[in-house]
Amino acid sequence: MSDNEQTTSQQLFNHLYEGCNILRGPINQDEFKSYITPILFFKRISDVYDEETVQALKETEGDEKLASLPEYHSFVIPKGCHWNDVREKSENVGKAIVDAMTGIEQNNPDTLSGVFSSFDDANWTDKTKLDDARLKNLVEYFSKIKVGNNNYSADVMGDAYEFLIKKFADLSKKNAGEFYTPRSIVKLLVMLMDPKPGETVYDPACGTGGMLIEAIHHINNSKQTYGKIFGQENNLSTSAIARMNLFLHGARDFTIAQADTLRNPLFIENNKLKTFNCVIANPPFSLENWGAEVFLNDRYGRNLWGCPSDSNGDFAWLQHMVASMNKENGRCAVVLPQGVLFRSTGKEGEIRKALIESDKLECVITLVGGVFYSTGVSACILLLNNNKEHTHKGRICLINAESIYTPMRAQNIMTEENIQEVFELYKKYEDVIEKVKVVNLDEIRQKDYSLSVSNYIEKKPEEAIDVEKVKKEYFEAVKEVQENEEKMKKLLIEGEFING
Repeated sequence: MSDNEQTTSQQLFNHLYEGCNILRGPINQDEFKSYITPILFFKRISDVYDEETVQALKETEGDEKLASLPEYHSFVIPKGCHWNDVREKSENVGKAIVDAMTGIEQNNPDTLSGVFSSFDDANWTDKTKLDDARLKNLVEYFSKIKVGNNNYSADVMGDAYEFLIKKFADLSKKNAGEFYTPRSIVKLLVMLMDPKPGETVYDPACGTGGMLIEAIHHINNSKQTYGKIFGQENNLSTSAIARMNLFLHGARDFTIAQADTLRNPLFIENNKLKTFNCVIANPPFSLENWGAEVFLNDRYGRNLWGCPSDSNGDFAWLQHMVASMNKENGRCAVVLPQGVLFRSTGKEGEIRKALIESDKLECVITLVGGVFYSTGVSACILLLNNNKEHTHKGRICLINAESIYTPMRAQNIMTEENIQEVFELYKKYEDVIEKVKVVNLDEIRQKDYSLSVSNYIEKKPEEAIDVEKVKKEYFEAVKEVQENEEKMKKLLIEGEFING
């Protein structure tokens, strides 16, 4: 492939995923991501560095010393740590890979700290698992394709990487729903929240960063998002993937923190929880042992409406997100199990009542079951707003989107047309038989603060049954059956007579 040859996301994904076949055998398929992800990112950093060097040499009239200065490069690659340095090795290839990745991390502490070492289950130096020949083969395979900015737009590279993430989620089957949120659902959440240029966006359960990337796309001005994108993720390697994902999509100047958000929120200002214009998340559903004992006396006051039991963290996530919303114009879009709409066990009923009475809740959307990986739980989207439109105040738009989907063989999906239909129903904010009911707070109070959408949606009137018409059709059908039986008997008798 030439330095400037373009390709599609699918072609790039196919090439990247084929690299897994080199590992197949000594490496289990659910471990592929721990090897393919960092090796791809290592190659990407090296290719981008080479592109920047070519440009720097033009600007410095060929001065190699000047062209190597940090101001000409996105990342520092110390001597001996470039992809080509590893490619020259024929012995102890695994050690060379580890040394290069470690060197890059150490020389880019503010941006790349932990992105390689987070994959601590990858054992590059175990020659009983990966001998030099196999690793050399892997390096040469990735050397066949350039993954710099000249070869792919950020979208193509990022999309291919998203395909890879989804594939790894499908292979592992473990917590796939947490690892990868279907892109159409992500897009719908961002459309509903509508982040504007200059606004801050925060995902407290950011997984691999898909929500934040979609927010950047929606804003459609990457420079306006510099310093405005924030995420926190508990899993070490997943937080590293999120940072790689954002970099591969062309994002810059963002912050991904790694820790347990409910127990240890890391975005703090002046000893208070930092607030954002837009808060978006698909947190793990019905999380157990999430830290109720800490949340009960939360130092940041996130238990706004009460502390849920330690057997289910759904309302803890919601309250953390509400507390993280900018007081003036903060919006929040979150995916949760539909149980939050009607369950009243423990403190849940009281918390939901307080949520409704706060008049922050703007819209509830119920989704068809089966659109999320690894879970059959039916989900819903809650949209909250600290600055509701005047005509929305004291009202909540309830949307039943359970019939708005596209069935596929393996699972239900929501297409671009499906999410656009749901979005238009929200924008109109008016009753639609079978699909939408805009309710006021009094109506919800009368139903004991249940938000079960199906209890409010107006159904189509059933057609009156014409009894006489049904009776006539029934007797005609019976008569037809009897006539056919007589014909059959006659044929059988004639047949016996002929054969006898």
